[in-house]
Amino acid sequence: MEFTDKYMSHEHIEQYRLASESVDPLSVSPLTISTKQKSPRSPKSSPKSPRSPRSPNAGKQSKQSGSPGGSPLKNQKHSNSGKDGRPKKGGYGGKGTWGGLLDIEDDHYVDPNDPNYVSDEEDKNFAPRTPEKLQEFKKKATIIVEEYFANDDLVSTCNELRELEMPSYHYYFVKKLVSIAMDRRDKEKEMASILLSSFYGDAIDPQQVYKGFQKLVESADDLIVDILDTVDILALFISRAVVDDILPPSFLTKTMAYLGKDSKGIDVIKRAEKGYLSAPLHAETIERRWGGNRNKTVEDLKVKINDLLVEYIVSGDVKEACRCIKDLNVPHFHHEIVKRAIVMAMEKKQAESSLLYLLKRASEVGLINSSQISKGFGRIIDLVDDLSLDIPNAKVLLQSLISKGASEGWLCASSLKSLSLHPGKRAIEENTIKAFKKKSESIIKEYFLTGDISEVSLCLEFENSSYIPELNATFVKRLITLAMDRKNREKEMASVLLSSLCFPSDDVVNGFTMLLESAEDTALDNPVVVEDLALFLARAEVDEVLTPQELEEIGSQFSGVNSVGNKVIQMAMSLLKARLSGERILRCWGGGGSSINGWTIEDVKDKIGKLLEEFESGGDKREACRCIKELGMPFFHHEVVKKTLVILMENKNERLWSLLRECFEIGLITMNQMMKGFMRVEECVDDLALDVPDAKKQFESYVARAKVEGWLEASFGVKGTEDKLENGFC
Repeated sequence: MEFTDKYMSHEHIEQYRLASESVDPLSVSPLTISTKQKSPRSPKSSPKSPRSPRSPNAGKQSKQSGSPGGSPLKNQKHSNSGKDGRPKKGGYGGKGTWGGLLDIEDDHYVDPNDPNYVSDEEDKNFAPRTPEKLQEFKKKATIIVEEYFANDDLVSTCNELRELEMPSYHYYFVKKLVSIAMDRRDKEKEMASILLSSFYGDAIDPQQVYKGFQKLVESADDLIVDILDTVDILALFISRAVVDDILPPSFLTKTMAYLGKDSKGIDVIKRAEKGYLSAPLHAETIERRWGGNRNKTVEDLKVKINDLLVEYIVSGDVKEACRCIKDLNVPHFHHEIVKRAIVMAMEKKQAESSLLYLLKRASEVGLINSSQISKGFGRIIDLVDDLSLDIPNAKVLLQSLISKGASEGWLCASSLKSLSLHPGKRAIEENTIKAFKKKSESIIKEYFLTGDISEVSLCLEFENSSYIPELNATFVKRLITLAMDRKNREKEMASVLLSSLCFPSDDVVNGFTMLLESAEDTALDNPVVVEDLALFLARAEVDEVLTPQELEEIGSQFSGVNSVGNKVIQMAMSLLKARLSGERILRCWGGGGSSINGWTIEDVKDKIGKLLEEFESGGDKREACRCIKELGMPFFHHEVVKKTLVILMENKNERLWSLLRECFEIGLITMNQMMKGFMRVEECVDDLALDVPDAKKQFESYVARAKVEGWLEASFGVKGTEDKLENGFC
């Protein structure tokens, strides 16, 4: 009997062949389909596997088989009922059956829309095409991004993105948004960053954001063809995403692992890691790079935080409070929200439950991360002694709040410092420390006036006759804190006094540890606290007040990569590893250490003047930068800015402006030092007008250029003569 199209189609023959090839050859002997007349098969050649009961030749084969063993279907039992005995839902499973590969029904047809359908006319090795949905999404995503940059409407943009109903392609939206913004002005770059932080976890899934940035890094080689500064801009976008907590810091190392050696993506990752995220106070600097948050001072933020918490206590609207927190767009400052909320809960018992619920809700939705919550509680633990003056049972209340937060799962109590619950035992020590702080402050201020080290030593012996270690550590902290708020003369005097008092090394270590623990609060008032503390630590090691091992011991207590304490330690170690570090550190504040005269301020000014004159006359830019760096006085770089501007106004030599640009781009002169330099010129611009008639006009033009270059904040403006400081100097 012949197999014809009437019984078996071409598609079924092909499917049968493929199924036969995929069967384990050890368990099933191969079957062949022939279009010729079949010959009777011996028992040896008959297939071991049963044929489908609906196969056309199943019954015939059973009759023709004459072997003693009988057909494999001999013992197969069939139901006499009218029910179909095939597997349910047309499946191919079931014990003792292969299913329906050869099943032929009258209504059988080949569905071209079947994902397994392959046309005979098409090549078997065809390549799959890009899904039409992705192409459609790409077109619409581009339109949405362009409209957002035109109208700056986050709500409508969010609605349009959701209406596409393609969340699996949102990574392309992230990529398209950033790639378009990279070729636009700073305004669009800032808008793109705000949109990503606003949509994160809400309109766009975190995994899609992660994947979108991965795609951007992978396409850096293509982007650089059209955008020459792709490496710097994309690195800044990644850094901003890390600061805004929409990318984990591990993104850098994980992405670096699979990039090719020659990929521009590696340069992007390195620039983000070493150029932006490792810089002191990088969060504030990155957020202000494109003009964002320039009008937000720390005091303004504290007022807004206080207002939103007070409003929340009255209204009880958690969603509105969370929206206000998100609108502040300062994820690195959320610890202040935690701190103020806990203090309010301690002051107002009736508001305790609602404030704790707000913190719990903000933690659950990822608005305030665990590190910011721990940091906020840590700040309160440090201030609990002062809070006890206004809230008598502050320690007991704080311990109760910590226990509630830990039991609800939004606070990690093990990450907090220990809190003593024995106020009676600590009362005398606290009073002693407070009294000693006041007396030590007057001793230090008198020393800054007289410079009498022996008098300080006698006063300390009288005030700390019992040689209490805590008091020595408190004096070290107070000495350096007061010196950091003063000029280089007082800083030099503080280092000389510290090396002369011969405190036990453990007391000095504890004093510096206390300084680093409070460094983040100090940074709110002193932007260069990292540089100052690093120099004090390095100077203490050079003066042999601290040993290298003790410096490492201090550093081991600040393992957080982004903590201010860790940055201080790293900077101090880098200063100590530099060439001729000992001599430079001894002269960092104009002295030579241990009362030995070193460079005076006039010497430094003279050196700066000479190197600028040499550069103006045709010197090399790199050599000039090297000379500025070798001065070893980063806190005095505002003098370089000031002298450069004065020479520019006098001689109008644009080469000097290019020197400032180079110094800023390589991080040699910080924005803070630029600001100081321009402010000093502003103070004496009227005196300069005596020699340079258009000095004020030139200065205004240089200020405008500096803002465009990104050296100055937009709020920096030319003051009128009535606001000029009377004690300004040139």
